[in-house]
Amino acid sequence: MNDMTRTPQVGIKSQRMTLRPLDIADAGLIEMLAGDARVARNTSSIPHPLPPGATEALLKRAADPVRDEDIWAMDASEHGGSTLMGLISLTRLDESQSEIGYWVAPAFWNTGTASDAVSALIDANPLGNKTIFGSVFHDNPASAKVLTNAGFDYIGDAESFSVARGATVPTWTYLRKLA
Repeated sequence: MNDMTRTPQVGIKSQRMTLRPLDIADAGLIEMLAGDARVARNTSSIPHPLPPGATEALLKRAADPVRDEDIWAMDASEHGGSTLMGLISLTRLDESQSEIGYWVAPAFWNTGTASDAVSALIDANPLGNKTIFGSVFHDNPASAKVLTNAGFDYIGDAESFSVARGATVPTWTYLRKLA
């Protein structure tokens, strides 16, 4: 973690959606979508079942001015779509380095939603990163494809604990160098 002064989180537009800071009005959809076992199993940090207060804690963390993670809602409402299709985040690791994380609701799987969000976030580079890391579980090759299509390079295997699975799960680790 670095000690950089945090700046207000900005919205990021793509052709299909806006990545926008979370809002208290998102609580119900986040709870419903993140509470889906299929979503939780593909993340390291979302428990299943989602315990009471988890969504409120997420919103509180996201609004903290000295947060270590910026979280955006994938919002397609300006294009006639859903106000929340998933979340994407950058967690600060060290000076000019972050880790990308994202999940997409099953209704939007295989629609390019994750690819669009990742590409928009990389193009905007709101934290001024020089390096962004990402990791995905071995049993989620679609997410690995999202990263490789966004210019991430595979750098090795690792393991990560999945709260929803209650187990350590093998991961593929990726890196993207930015100018």
